[in-house]
Amino acid sequence: MSGASTAYEPAVLVLEDGRRFTGRAFGARGTTVGEAVFNTGMTGYQETLTDPSYHRQVVVMTAPHIGNTGWNDEDDESSRIWVSGFVVRDPALRPSNWRSSRSLDAELAAQGVVGISGLDTRALTRHLRERGAMRVGIFSGADGELSAKDQLDIVAASPQMSGSALAPEVSTAQPYVVPAVGDRRFTVAAVDLGIKAMTPALMAERGIEVHVLPATATFADIHAINPDGVFFSNGPGDPATAEHEVGVLREVLAARIPFFGICFGNQLLGRALGFGTYKLRYGHRGINQPVMDLGTRKVEVTAHNHGFAVDAPIGEPVAAPADPAYGRVRVSHVCLNDDVVEGLECLDLPAFSVQYHPEAAAGPHDAGYLFDRFVTLLEGER
Repeated sequence: MSGASTAYEPAVLVLEDGRRFTGRAFGARGTTVGEAVFNTGMTGYQETLTDPSYHRQVVVMTAPHIGNTGWNDEDDESSRIWVSGFVVRDPALRPSNWRSSRSLDAELAAQGVVGISGLDTRALTRHLRERGAMRVGIFSGADGELSAKDQLDIVAASPQMSGSALAPEVSTAQPYVVPAVGDRRFTVAAVDLGIKAMTPALMAERGIEVHVLPATATFADIHAINPDGVFFSNGPGDPATAEHEVGVLREVLAARIPFFGICFGNQLLGRALGFGTYKLRYGHRGINQPVMDLGTRKVEVTAHNHGFAVDAPIGEPVAAPADPAYGRVRVSHVCLNDDVVEGLECLDLPAFSVQYHPEAAAGPHDAGYLFDRFVTLLEGER
């Protein structure tokens, strides 16, 4: 592994449909495989790389210039880089920012993340939009000398994202507590399905003591905390595999404990209520996605990272399909690009969720009010 190099070291990206892109080695050398997805953000690459929701994905940045601000020790959303691989067109030759402590290339290499640069990311993104997210491999160093057939065979043998249960792989192994800033007003049990550090930090700023629990936590574990509310975080993988987590959430709903979910947590609320989930063709990833709050008709510019969505009817409230005791549910938010469901609200239970990221550290911050909405829910139930 090495940092930035002035020497040209070839690398190749191979999609499962056989399309190949040649470029230069970036980050660590070797082989990596994952699901190819694209991110439309022009900034925030450090937060993206350290977001556990990107576990087992190879992220293609559509913005051409990446790495300009280097890497610092303050902006990580978790303890490590989670992406399987990183694809950029024009990496910065040298970082230029007063907070930078090293280059992006050096950090990728230090953490063993194989990347590729110098390829046509516009063409690659158009291909993924037309054909859909698919498995991919990046090969550099000695592995770049493998035959095209051998490289494609490695990609074809890698696991699909559909059917993958990944939240337990990124979750904390042990519970921990993020104390409230100032006076403690509430206690919340947060189930870590791939939680980002900014989430409990924003709750703590609102006087919430956050008890972060592993994805394997039971309702008894939650009940032992005697929480004022329960939170389910973002995370990777197929929500259809999360039977344990959905079962726990149904117990939370039955106990009428106030609930807030983000991203994967939104998908699990949907499944707990009896709605289905499905895989999007290429997903929503970036910090510039327009979403409408159907209650206020306000449009928010939001941060997204999801490849699955909830299949629920938009319009009038409907009875929760899973259990009449859950009462009425309505879709609260929709994406204006494609009408994908971006939020759910229970009208007869203290529960709501959104598919996007109000905790966006690199911005935008239009949706930060959702944490205040959670506080209002906690106040009302108390």
